[in-house]
Amino acid sequence: MTTTESRADRFTRELAELKIPDPASGRAVLWLRIGIALLVLGPVLGIIAYFMSHGTSNPLVQRDAIIIALVGISSAVVGSAVFLRYSLTNFLRFWLARQAFDLSVLADRLSPNDIPLVEKDEYHDKSKHAVTPR
Repeated sequence: MTTTESRADRFTRELAELKIPDPASGRAVLWLRIGIALLVLGPVLGIIAYFMSHGTSNPLVQRDAIIIALVGISSAVVGSAVFLRYSLTNFLRFWLARQAFDLSVLADRLSPNDIPLVEKDEYHDKSKHAVTPR
């Protein structure tokens, strides 16, 4: 490491060494958009099922509407799980990287001479009270 390397350059280099995937990669963004689409699709299917079941007195059509409503509910649940997973992953990934960077800056600031040595506590010294074997 050179002394002219800035903290930001070192942080970028260390991120590359950790092999943290770039959040701008297409796959994560695709799954995030799929989660949002499923979240929107759930209530839409519920509204369609409501009007479908109330628009007829045929029990077969009403049962189909129940199935569509259940698909809408499951779509919303799966969409929310996918959305939370990919949105929190991006946030937590860089939160962890930031914490690691802050800890390395703190470690660079402290020199070994700054850390006080632990003094010997004679009151709790167990060697004085140890029983010698016979």
